[in-house]
Amino acid sequence: MRVLFTTSEWPTHFFPMVPLGWALQAAGHEVRVACAPSLAPVVRQSGLIPVPLLGGPDPAFKTRLARYWEFAARQRPIESGELLHPVTAEPMERLEDFDFAAYRAVHREANLRTMRDSCDRMAEFARHWRPDLVVTEPQNVEGVLAGRLLGVPVVCNLFGLVGTDETEPGLDIVLEDHSESFPRYSLPPMATELIDVVLDPCPPSAATRTLRPTLPVRYMPYNGPGSAPTWAGSRPDGGRPRVLIAWGTSVSGIYGRRAFLVPGLLRALAGLDAEVVITAADADRAHLVADHSRIRVLDRWCPLKLLLPTCDAVIHYGSGGTGMTAMAAGVPQLALPFSAEQRMNSSRLTAAGAGFRLDGFAADPAAVADRVGRLLAEPVHRERAQALREEALARPTSAQLVPQLFDLGATR
Repeated sequence: MRVLFTTSEWPTHFFPMVPLGWALQAAGHEVRVACAPSLAPVVRQSGLIPVPLLGGPDPAFKTRLARYWEFAARQRPIESGELLHPVTAEPMERLEDFDFAAYRAVHREANLRTMRDSCDRMAEFARHWRPDLVVTEPQNVEGVLAGRLLGVPVVCNLFGLVGTDETEPGLDIVLEDHSESFPRYSLPPMATELIDVVLDPCPPSAATRTLRPTLPVRYMPYNGPGSAPTWAGSRPDGGRPRVLIAWGTSVSGIYGRRAFLVPGLLRALAGLDAEVVITAADADRAHLVADHSRIRVLDRWCPLKLLLPTCDAVIHYGSGGTGMTAMAAGVPQLALPFSAEQRMNSSRLTAAGAGFRLDGFAADPAAVADRVGRLLAEPVHRERAQALREEALARPTSAQLVPQLFDLGATR
C-alpha cells in the first residue's frame, strides 16, 4: 500500500504523525510526506521521505493576521507590545499601523496564486504516485484535495486536544480552501465532511468534539531528533523536585516579547526548593540570566519525552504537543495559554485533573508559585496525571492500527 502524508509548515503538527509513518514503513508500506520545502529537513530527520511541493502564506503571518482581526472587531486601544504587525512582526501602537486594504490590494492575488499552485502540484503528484490512502492534519487542505481527487480515503490526524468540529470561537482548526481549488477540480467545497476518519489520540477524560468517524490511537511522543544530557535520566540531588519550563518559539513570534514569560516564571519559582529546567530557543535564551545552581537551560529542541520522566511538574503555554507529551509521561502541568486553541488544550487536561491553567496574558507570579507549589505538594495531582496516562496507554498503538488502515485503503 502507498500512503501519502501531508502537513502544514508547523513542525509540531507533523510530529504526531511520525510514529504512524514509522509503523506503516515497518509493515512494508510505502510512505511519502508532502510538505513545504522549509519542512523537508524536519521530515528527513524523522526517517520519513519528504516531497517538498507545498506552499502558501507563512503560518505565523496568518496567525498574526487573525489576531489583528480579533482586535479590529473589538476596537479597543492596544496596550504596548500587545499586538504584532502581521507582516513585520513588530509591535503595533495602533490598529492603523497595518493598512489591511493596501496589503490586500497588493498581495491578495499573489497569495491566492501561491495556494492554487500548491494545490495543483499536490494534484499532479497524487495522480503520478497514486496513493491508496492519505493521512493529513487539520491545517492542510491539499491532502484532502488529493484524496477526494483520487477517490481514496482521507484520514485526519489530530495534533492536540482540539477536534475537527469544535463550536467555540477560534477553534475552527480545519482550514478553508480560500484559493477555491476544490471547485476547479469539480469537487465539493472543502469541509470536515470530506474527511473519512479522524485519528484521535485524546483519552476519554480529555475527549475532543469530532463528528467524523474516529479511530482511537495512543499518543506516542515524538519531539524531533536529539538527545538529552545524562543528568536528565536521574532525579535531582538531595531529593529536590524538578520543574520543567517548556517554552517554544511560536508564541513570541505571534504575541511578542511579552509572551516570553520565562524570566517572570523564574522569579515566581525562586522561593521553591526545586531544580528548574528550561527549554528555550537561542533568541529567548539570550534574555535569561540562569547562573543559579538550581537552574539548567537547554535548547528548545531537546526532546521533552527524554526530560519529563524525571520531572515532578511542567509549565508550558498550552501547546498540544507539550501537553500531550506530559500526559503520556504522567506529569502534572501548569498551562499558561494565549490562544483559543491553547486554552482548549489546557482546559481539557486540567478538567481531567492533570494540573492547572492560568491566563498567559495575566500570569500573576503569586498565582504561578501557588499552583506549582500545589502540584509538587499535593499527591492528588500526580495521581490524576498518572490516571490520565493509563487512559492514554490503553489506546491502540500506531502499529496496531496498521491493519485497519490497510483495510481502509483497500476499500477504494
